[in-house]
Amino acid sequence: MPQLRIAMAQINSTVGDLDGNAALTVEWTRKAAEAGAHVVVFPEMSVTGYPVEDLAQRRTFALAARQAVDDLARRLDDAGCGEVLTYVGYLDRDEAGPRNAAAALYRGEVVARQYKHHLPNYGVFDERRNFKAGWTLDVVRLHGLDIGMVICEDIWQDGGPVSALGEAGVDLVVAPNASPFERAKDDIRLPLIARRAAEAGAPLVYTNLVGGQDDLVFDGDSMVAGANGELLARAPQFVEHLLVLDLDLPEREHRPEGEYVGLEVRRRVLGAEPLPRYQPRAAPPVREPLSDEAEVWSALVVGLRDYVHKNGFRSVTFGFSGGIDSALVAALAVDALGPDSVYGVSMPSKYSSPHSRADAAELAQRLGCHYRVEPVEDMIKVYVDQLKLTGLAEENIQARTRGMLLMALSNAEGHLVLATGNKTELAVGYSTIYGDAVGGFAPIKDVFKTHVWELARWRNAEAEKRGETPPIPENSISKPPSAELRPDQLDTDSLPDYALLDDVLDDYVEGDRGYADLAAAGFAPDVIDQVVRMTDKAEYKRRQYPPGTKITFKAFGRDRRLPMTNAWREGR
Repeated sequence: MPQLRIAMAQINSTVGDLDGNAALTVEWTRKAAEAGAHVVVFPEMSVTGYPVEDLAQRRTFALAARQAVDDLARRLDDAGCGEVLTYVGYLDRDEAGPRNAAAALYRGEVVARQYKHHLPNYGVFDERRNFKAGWTLDVVRLHGLDIGMVICEDIWQDGGPVSALGEAGVDLVVAPNASPFERAKDDIRLPLIARRAAEAGAPLVYTNLVGGQDDLVFDGDSMVAGANGELLARAPQFVEHLLVLDLDLPEREHRPEGEYVGLEVRRRVLGAEPLPRYQPRAAPPVREPLSDEAEVWSALVVGLRDYVHKNGFRSVTFGFSGGIDSALVAALAVDALGPDSVYGVSMPSKYSSPHSRADAAELAQRLGCHYRVEPVEDMIKVYVDQLKLTGLAEENIQARTRGMLLMALSNAEGHLVLATGNKTELAVGYSTIYGDAVGGFAPIKDVFKTHVWELARWRNAEAEKRGETPPIPENSISKPPSAELRPDQLDTDSLPDYALLDDVLDDYVEGDRGYADLAAAGFAPDVIDQVVRMTDKAEYKRRQYPPGTKITFKAFGRDRRLPMTNAWREGR
């Protein structure tokens, strides 16, 4: 049995940083070489970062990316890594247009280039807009072993490129991926990879991107499935990692070049001599996926950290209201950036309760972050008295004054302002545009209110397990939520109970269910009317809200694109 040592380099690329991503590739290929790997597989679009969106349409960027890959092959050889067959993803361009591509690099050359066949056009993906599909499969023969490649969505297609490689008799399939995280995605991903490996009749090596890019976050979770579908190795989630595995590959009948399952298979022979035998290394552990709350927390932390750092910020600021949303964002920010990079601001008005002021101060003390108090009562009074504001106008000017104060501190001190609103509020428009909606990033934008409480309790419980002080004051979790914009105000004055509200929103927003479906699910007609009306009317607010990390199947933004001017209403 020929023995092959394969490495998966689960790295965190940055979109557009060709030099930085190439340097990262050299660094991790060197680690693979030091581990004795014959092959190393990087994620989809690893040299350009992913997704590149309409950067794909810029000819200058596509040509620079292709040149970066050519240069990278030489850099790897100069670094002593030329004998490692290295698969990288990048943006290419030919006479047909931009391509989502991957290349095999060996001994200073690009020995194979392949284009993605299936271009996803659903959810967050818009690849048919940006790329042209491929039609060939490039197989590399390394020391007598045939290695085929598929790119991300290609493994999601029944009877597609994987079947063609299986028909061609390859010994191994490598799959560079950039598969964004969402809750429970592994329930789909792992069985899929196992099925495709069995379909190919060969081990399948799945290397996934890790890190945050705008509103997306990638969880890594790279893995290898054997020809029988058995999970052989798995990398940790949400961290850069090199997973190295020895594979004993039984000899197979390699069929000639030609068309299989409607795709043209081409072969490049790199070396005819067999691989030398070597001392096998212990198999890496098959890591268990994180629990639901742990992986969501990790996703939110990584998404926030990478957005801040990749955009050149060193610190964040936002309002410490004493409520649960700002408390959860504060705990996330400290976990992501460290306490010295978090600047909390308490902005009490005449309606702010003593317990909210105390809870905000206690939160800062528990987290060890920066904290200041900037009363806004006098600022608000100027607006109220001069414009004679009452009712909703008076309430909203409080939120807008706070937003203006935070943006002023951002300009003066260089912090990125975080918006602390959750998905439930965003859905029904329960926020003040240019007020509490102000900011450059919204960490819990895709977290329903009931999930906010669950995450807060989970994070406190984790701290207690480690013998640490729970970061979030218990009073912030247990007290009835209130915007405190008028005396004795509660959220339930304007909204259904959050548990009920989130149930309706889950069906209406995530499930795209209409009125009849919602009624059949048992929701009261008046509740359906209220929630649907509020959600539909708030589209213009959502369009102006900051980006935030996607964790659900359908997040506001890329996943759900509805017109702001829209006269359609769900009705009885």
